[in-house]
Amino acid sequence: MMKKIGLILLLTVGISATAQTKSDLLKHYEAFYDQMRLQGDVDGVINAITHLNILSPSPERMDTLAYIYANDNQHLQALNTIGIEKSENDSDLAVQVKAISLKALNQPKRALEQFEILNKRSPNPYLAYELADLKIQTGDNVGASSDIEFGIANAKDDMMYAFYERQQPYEVPLKAAFLHLKALVQFNNDQSNIDQALATINEALKIDPNFNLASLSKQALESRKEKSESTETKQ
Repeated sequence: MMKKIGLILLLTVGISATAQTKSDLLKHYEAFYDQMRLQGDVDGVINAITHLNILSPSPERMDTLAYIYANDNQHLQALNTIGIEKSENDSDLAVQVKAISLKALNQPKRALEQFEILNKRSPNPYLAYELADLKIQTGDNVGASSDIEFGIANAKDDMMYAFYERQQPYEVPLKAAFLHLKALVQFNNDQSNIDQALATINEALKIDPNFNLASLSKQALESRKEKSESTETKQ
């Protein structure tokens, strides 16, 4: 009997010690997380949340961890954290992370699914731009045109969009960005009518003459037009 009581007491003490240890660890990593945030140490924050997730898992922490990875351009790690599946039950943050990371990893079809969920929940011109851009990449010019027209109609003058094709990122008015996409769709729909696409790109450059990507597209279209005219002349 005494042996049984002793064993029960030993188990109780063991369980209590384990609970105490887990509680202490949670407090430690919560304090560690706060300190890493204060210091702006991204790796430290990731370390802290990972430990907190192991000790006390929660969808919110997983979403936050994935967001931090994505915000640090660690997109593969972000997706490894929360997956790539399309789910209407995901939080807005999880869907946003999946959309951004899949786009960054050159997965336009999968990224499009996630942006469509976000747009269904809260449509806005910025999401319309992402949808239009991805639809052009996946060959849906009709769908892209609809999103572009929505964007042009609803983009405010103070709305800006960032581009990263140069070493130094830059911003242009969102409306100009939509006009650039519109020109691409016009060209895709009728490659024999380059002047129409050029006219639309000129509209974008009129809004922002320093729109580098639009300038590059204009040069490419003009070069294509010259080659086409040269071929026709030879014939």
